[in-house]
Amino acid sequence: MFEIRKDRVPQGRKKLLAERQHYRDLVAHGVGTIEACRIVGINRRTGHRWRFGRASTAGRTTSASFAPPGCRPPARPEVSSRFLSVDERIVIADLRRAGTGVRAIAAELGRSPSTISRELARNSHPGSGDYRPHAAQARAESRRPRPKTGKLAACPELRERVQGMLVERCSPEQIAHRLRRDHPDRPELHVTHETIYQALYVQGRGELRRELTRALRTGRAVRAPRRQSDQRQARFTTPMVMISERPAEACDRAYPGHWEGDLIIGLGNASAIGTLVERATRYVMLVHLPGRRDAQTVRDGLIATMATLPAHLRRSLTWDQGVEMARHHEFSMATGMPVYFCDPHSPWQRGSNENTNGLLRQYFPKGSDLSVHTPEDLTAVAAQLNRRPRKTLGWDTPAERLAKLLTDAS
Repeated sequence: MFEIRKDRVPQGRKKLLAERQHYRDLVAHGVGTIEACRIVGINRRTGHRWRFGRASTAGRTTSASFAPPGCRPPARPEVSSRFLSVDERIVIADLRRAGTGVRAIAAELGRSPSTISRELARNSHPGSGDYRPHAAQARAESRRPRPKTGKLAACPELRERVQGMLVERCSPEQIAHRLRRDHPDRPELHVTHETIYQALYVQGRGELRRELTRALRTGRAVRAPRRQSDQRQARFTTPMVMISERPAEACDRAYPGHWEGDLIIGLGNASAIGTLVERATRYVMLVHLPGRRDAQTVRDGLIATMATLPAHLRRSLTWDQGVEMARHHEFSMATGMPVYFCDPHSPWQRGSNENTNGLLRQYFPKGSDLSVHTPEDLTAVAAQLNRRPRKTLGWDTPAERLAKLLTDAS
C-alpha cells in the first residue's frame, strides 16, 4: 500500500519517483487529475506538469517529468483512458469481423455497450460501412481538439438564414424549430437555440453580428449570469433558521401549535391575504392585510392574529423566503414563536398551506382584487373551511379537532 510521506519538505524532482509512479497508475486507471493529486498529496499544478509537461525555454513542451528516468518523453500528452485507444479499436474490428454482437464486444473490453454502439456509428467507413480501426482512430483524433469551428461559422447559408430570422424578431427557439421543420432532409441547416445564443453572446465566436442582440426580446447585449444555489446571498439582515432545524415534533404533526404560513396575491400584485394553517388539526386562520403586504404590515397582522390563540398553540411558524418576512425576528420576540424558513423552490415543505391556498382560490379567484374583502369576510371564509370534514382527519372537521384540544388543555 502506497503511503504519503509525512515530511513534505521539498526534496527535488528526482526524489519524488514513488509519488510520480503512483500518480501515473491512478491516471492510467481513469482517475481524474485533481482527484489523483489529492490522493497522492501533491499540488494540482505538479500533477498537471507530470501529466501534460511544461513549456521549456525553447518554447517546446516536454513531458520528461512525467516519464520515468531514462525514457524518451512522449511526443504529445497521453489521452485519458476514458477514450477508446487504438488497441481497443483493433479488438472491436476483429470481433466485429467475426460476427460478435455489440454487448459481447463491450463485455470483452470492459466498456459500456452504448460506447461500442456509438463508436461503430460514428467512425465506420461512410461508404461501405466497414469498421477500420486505424481510420476510426484518425477520425476520433480529428474531432477531439478544441476549440472547434461553430456550425454557424462553418455554414454560410445557415448563418444567413438565422440572421435574417433574427432581423424579423424571431426568437432563437422559433428559428431552431422552424429550420428543422422546413428542411427535415438537410441536417446542415439544423441548429439548436443554445448554439444561436452562444454565437451572439460568447466573446470571440464572431459567428453572428453583435448588433443582432438588439433583436432579441430581452435586448441584452450580454448574457445574464445565473447564480449557483450555493452562492445565494442572505435574504434578510437577521439570520434565518432553516426548516432542517425545526423540531421533530413539528415534522410528524404529533403536537399542535406548529403553523405553516404564506400569502395569496391579488390582481397586479397590489393586494394580498395572509394564510395560516395549523399542521396537526389543519385549522385555518386568515390575516387581513389592508392595502399593503410589506414586512411591517405582515408582521403586525401575524402578531394580531396569533394573539388570539392560547400559548400552547403558539409553538412555531414555517414560511417561505418571501421578502414579507424580513421582520421575522420581531414577530418571534412578540409572540414567542420561532420562524423556520423553507428551502428555495420547495413548496412541498409547506404542503398543508399549499393545499389550503388552493382551496381558498374558490373564494378568492386569481386575478381578483383582494383588498375589497373585510376582516369579517375573511373570518367567515375561514370558519366555513374549518367546518369542512377532512379525509386526513378521519372525516372530523378542523374546528372539532381544535375544540377538542382546547377542552383537553382546560
